Amino acid sequence: MGYPGIFPTGTTVYNKDKAWNGYTVFPTKKGALLIDMNGNEVKLWAGLEGFPNKILPGGYVFGSTGSIMSKYSFQDEKDLVQVDWDGNIVWKFDKTELYADPGQEPQYFARQHHDYQREGSTVGYYYPGGEPKTDSGNTLLLTHENLYNHDISDKRLIDDKIIEVDWDGNIVWSWRASDHFDELGFDEAAKNILYRNPGLHGDAGGDWMHINNFSTLGENKWYDAGDERFHPDNIIFDARNSNILAIISKETGKIVWRLGPDFNENEATRKLGWIIGQHHLHMIPKGLPGEGDLLVFDNGGQGGYGTPNPGSVDGTNNARRDYSRVLQFNPVTLEITWQYTPLEAGWLLFSDPSNFYSSYISSAQRLPNGNTLITEGSDGHLIEVTPEHEIVWEYINPYFKTLGGKFKSNMIYRAYRVPYEWIPQLEKPTETSIEPLDVSTFRVPGAGNKKADATAVDGIDPTKEIGLTGTSEEDEENTRIDFCVASINKDELK
Repeated sequence: MGYPGIFPTGTTVYNKDKAWNGYTVFPTKKGALLIDMNGNEVKLWAGLEGFPNKILPGGYVFGSTGSIMSKYSFQDEKDLVQVDWDGNIVWKFDKTELYADPGQEPQYFARQHHDYQREGSTVGYYYPGGEPKTDSGNTLLLTHENLYNHDISDKRLIDDKIIEVDWDGNIVWSWRASDHFDELGFDEAAKNILYRNPGLHGDAGGDWMHINNFSTLGENKWYDAGDERFHPDNIIFDARNSNILAIISKETGKIVWRLGPDFNENEATRKLGWIIGQHHLHMIPKGLPGEGDLLVFDNGGQGGYGTPNPGSVDGTNNARRDYSRVLQFNPVTLEITWQYTPLEAGWLLFSDPSNFYSSYISSAQRLPNGNTLITEGSDGHLIEVTPEHEIVWEYINPYFKTLGGKFKSNMIYRAYRVPYEWIPQLEKPTETSIEPLDVSTFRVPGAGNKKADATAVDGIDPTKEIGLTGTSEEDEENTRIDFCVASINKDELK
């Protein structure tokens, strides 16, 4: 989403009758922030990091006390903590491994990154019958482990590992991505590139897969119909750097369903299109509209390994696209059942695809009324859209952090909507709709708004609306719109 130099922040659009009303939590530079639908800040857990933050019933929040500051570590959190409404840590895990830079005393750290799930909820957000436990239960965490695997590369790897810990912090199950390299579908060109450059980040090593989320499948119609790949205990994940989406058997650890890394594999994948640099793949839980389908924020940007091309001279990040898609699709047929792309947002792919585009982070949550909460993360932009693609709530993060002493970012890694009743400490807020501004007439204070006097030109109808530069004039008989080197048939836009 391209912003001008000056723009509003906070809630900018809100239709209280069409939105699914509740509280929204997301990480900011100040800590874990909880807002109501009108953008009022109702709670800030100051200093609490979130990769991501999640709310549990009873006003609890998940987060971490800090990240590991080490040139050998990559995106690792020190711990995962559950904090109550008053800021007390009521549960903590930090015992994944002893870790230290050379010359330092080792410490226990969680090395958690990108995601975790508490027992009781498959996906970490609200759905009927799914409530994460707050005083018991196991927790799944996505963690890192450094190792060498010469089948993949002779470089040090940052491997992704999923662990399950009980309430007392004992690790009771684990799964490591590198153990399943031969199940991931890399062709010889991709293996060649991976061996030479497995997503290197200096001394930290090669972030070869970059798994950025996972969840359990939970009860679903596919398993009920006899498809063992979708056992409720099985775990679904996606890996951003490799353009891989997969399901692993919780019992065996084997990959039982996979999409990517090659989306030219067959007719179904070609029709689905390349999913690139994706985030937040999950199965829509039972009880929500679209249950059983997969939902993913298909970022675009760049990702994957393979044959070098003009956009990737060394074969890393060799798949590219300059806009994002939110896809809901059938995991058996791969048919798209719902989507949100620049086209659904009202922007042409040739001229304005970046008006819906986040090349990294981001997420999508299905809401009980069928709406979808979308985190367009790179620009701190949250929208709730209806099945018909109408934006009924919009929020822009007002908190900007300066990076490198110069660059500003209000990015939001991931946001979650929860029902009011999950926060018993607060009275239900007053909901006040906010009509969208007419941006063609909106002016900041002091800006001019005087209209020019019109001068008629001989032979031209002064009331006609002219085409944009380089485009064909539209009329009922013209079935084509021309843009510079591109032409679009009107029927394709319906």
